[in-house]
Amino acid sequence: MSTIHFDKMPRKLWEHPNRENTIMWRFMKDANRKYGLNLQSFTELYKWSCNNRSDFYRHLWEYVPYIHEGTYTRVVDEAIPITELPRWFEGVRMNWAENALYSRDASSSSSSSASPGALCKLHKEDDGIAFTEIREGNTDIRHVSWGELRREVALMAAALKEHGLERGDRVVVVGGHSLSTYVVFLATMWLGAIVSCSSTDMGVGGLLQRSVQINPKFVFFDDGALYNGKTIDLRDKIKGMMEGMAGCDQLKSFVIIQRFAKPLDTSSIPKTQRLETFLQAGVNKPPPAFVRVEFQEPGVIVFSSGTTGTPKAIVHAVGPMFLSCSKENHVHRDIQHHDVGLQFTITGWIMYLGSISPMVYGARCVAYDGSPLVPDSKVLLRIAAEQKVTILGAGPRLMGEWMKEKIVPREEFDLGRLRTVISTGMVLPERMFEWFYDQGFPARVQLANITGGTDIAGAFAQENPLDPVYVGGCQNGSLGVPIAAFDHDLPDGSTGTPLPPGQAGDLVATAAFPNVPVFLWNDGPGPAPGPKYRAAYFERFKGVWAQGDFCAIHPLTGAVHLLGRSDGVLNPSGVRFGSADIYAVMEKCFPDEVAESLCVGQRRSQDADERVVLFVVMRAGLRLDGGLVERIKGAVARELTKRHVPKYVFEVPEIPVTVNGKKVEMPVKKIISGETVKPSGTLLNPQCLDHFYRYQKIEEVEEPRAKL
Repeated sequence: MSTIHFDKMPRKLWEHPNRENTIMWRFMKDANRKYGLNLQSFTELYKWSCNNRSDFYRHLWEYVPYIHEGTYTRVVDEAIPITELPRWFEGVRMNWAENALYSRDASSSSSSSASPGALCKLHKEDDGIAFTEIREGNTDIRHVSWGELRREVALMAAALKEHGLERGDRVVVVGGHSLSTYVVFLATMWLGAIVSCSSTDMGVGGLLQRSVQINPKFVFFDDGALYNGKTIDLRDKIKGMMEGMAGCDQLKSFVIIQRFAKPLDTSSIPKTQRLETFLQAGVNKPPPAFVRVEFQEPGVIVFSSGTTGTPKAIVHAVGPMFLSCSKENHVHRDIQHHDVGLQFTITGWIMYLGSISPMVYGARCVAYDGSPLVPDSKVLLRIAAEQKVTILGAGPRLMGEWMKEKIVPREEFDLGRLRTVISTGMVLPERMFEWFYDQGFPARVQLANITGGTDIAGAFAQENPLDPVYVGGCQNGSLGVPIAAFDHDLPDGSTGTPLPPGQAGDLVATAAFPNVPVFLWNDGPGPAPGPKYRAAYFERFKGVWAQGDFCAIHPLTGAVHLLGRSDGVLNPSGVRFGSADIYAVMEKCFPDEVAESLCVGQRRSQDADERVVLFVVMRAGLRLDGGLVERIKGAVARELTKRHVPKYVFEVPEIPVTVNGKKVEMPVKKIISGETVKPSGTLLNPQCLDHFYRYQKIEEVEEPRAKL
């Protein structure tokens, strides 16, 4: 157990100019009227939402006008622990595509009455813009109206039905962030089937690890991709994936989507057909009826990072995803029909759901497909200005590029409509908070640093409009999700108790909330949670969900500070700290010399203690020498303590990352500690792991020495 010293109030950077004009304020006041409360702050609202989850989620359900049928007798049995996966809103049936494409008032279907405080006007007029598709370099811009989107999805749904897609079948989409991908996504859920998206930059091995285990009926695959200024021919991947899925007995066909003006010839690949041919089955057919599924019936399959071994197939249900999106997008983020969202993401990352889900509330989605650095690192800022974006999702890696290149977004671009910038995917260093407000963005813009992920298709901690934003961490918890930090030193299966604020420990959810996975695919014959599910989330501590993150909660602000992954916690001589501490020093002190770093612990069978090893990738034209090694160790000692100083610092050619850009520590930690690792196909560069085996005999590898 280690203590993070939050000995003073951090610098305040932002606060809402009129919090009483926010959806969250109205939501809170409506809860006061409905339940006889006197909530006046986010802290009070958050505590009520966690301690009275049935009332909170009932209020949330009634606040947003969903299209649905059926009724529920109770929200949830709060006495059932999260480890037993209690059922939510039993009796309610709904359809994701129906709610994404239509407003409640525009449908004849039965629905709940919106709460008097709800101001969620879901404007989706036929001629209004719903979706803007932009390819790399800010070229080939296409605007799609709500009417056109509805027609394209209806045609696809009709074709899928004619080709035999049924409720519960699986459809895999391997495609870019494009209209075509979104149309397949919605059409699949229109019919009550289950959709799973993967990005085109994933290797054949990774695609097969995902797809084979869920045995889809159809695979939709782009024939080409564009990234980093290059057009990529995907036919070899299509062929390799087709051959690797020969044993999938449900598979009927691969459907090839033409990505660019000139199609690539795929006629020689068996069991494939072009999208145009596939759609002919739906021409002149009436749109099929929306298949409304049970509240906790599966709708989407996403996959864990799976940095070693086969990734977990995580199954999320339609209703819980809606509740989570309503809470995070509408109540926390104030998203309404007049908003325009631009989230940089690939389709295989959970943030793809974050990119498209605001459309449920009538907001416009700007989909960018390609590199955020082509033709230069300003491309997303340029698009944000041109498309009048109100919600921008960027992330620490891209913001780091803006900092390094001394780009000043607020001076170089018209960001007059921008209201929020979302950062997720990795820890946001404190210096980026200060750069954001001191040099980067207009003072009125809220920096929304969030954490959550694929496992829950949502957030554990995120922004809110009622509290100020301070330097560091995620602003506070996400409503209705009770979280705490538990002692990392407790053995597996222990009954933990929440640590006092300021003490670092493992991030846990202490009670049930709706948007946990309904099950993992192929996870045993019995009911969920199966053995893989329990091993992943419930075996670490008794009775709670363990997320696998190392964190500390600020005692003065309530901010949740992420300190790295729990399985990557460093523990030299009993001093426990997260790798994020080291990364913050590297980013602050050596941005012009070190491009990337990876900090892991090494403890081989013959080692009496763990040592900290730091690997660095140097910027172009630079090499790690003894002088820089000494400066790195000195900076760590100065910024942190001498106990944090790495035992060794080595230069490496590459750091392993997942396809969505997250660096991964565990395979490297296992390798240098003496294990042989089979890399997952979800790694973007699995071959780089070969380099690290030499450090199993670390004493024989020479660290650069300073010249005497």
